Amino acid sequence: MDAALRLLEHQSLSSLGLREIAREVGVAPAAFYRHFRDMADLGVALVEESFGSLRALVRALRTEAAGSEQVIDRTVEVIAGHVREHRAHFRFVARERHGGLPAVRAAIAGELALFAEDLAHDLARQPESEGWSAGDVLMLADLYVDHMVMTATAFLEVPEGDTGGEAAIARAAGRQLRVIRLGRMHWLDTEPPAAGA
Repeated sequence: MDAALRLLEHQSLSSLGLREIAREVGVAPAAFYRHFRDMADLGVALVEESFGSLRALVRALRTEAAGSEQVIDRTVEVIAGHVREHRAHFRFVARERHGGLPAVRAAIAGELALFAEDLAHDLARQPESEGWSAGDVLMLADLYVDHMVMTATAFLEVPEGDTGGEAAIARAAGRQLRVIRLGRMHWLDTEPPAAGA
């Protein structure tokens, strides 16, 4: 799996060959099948490994009061640090989320949906969500999760060691989260327009 991540630094999983991985590891191609059924199976395992490290990050953020100024800054800071420590995992997820093998795309979508569901459960218990429908709370959670992925991808694009570039992304991400928070505070101020209006 580490060899695959190294090789995936500059290519997608669908363009990576089994023989290429075997050569990188120094084993016969047939040895691959002792661990994985096919390349899609390897991709799903990489998704699970990638999100395993992310679960700890999300769990830590969920213990804090969502929406507060400190949590917004802390969220951006933690995402930046996590991308620095796990660049290969984030690069893999960012590249495979919308392209490549269907099983891998589905695994990534499933993991992100689980994050959103967990976050929606937390958000629903907060006083700010009083009067919200379950669907609206899940919509808010999806916004936060999508923003987390977008921010992580932006940090990934910054060359390693470019603190100025990281700081610019952190400022923009913090402002965007504050816009989401502001929208949350005023979501029930007026009745939303009917569909098609």
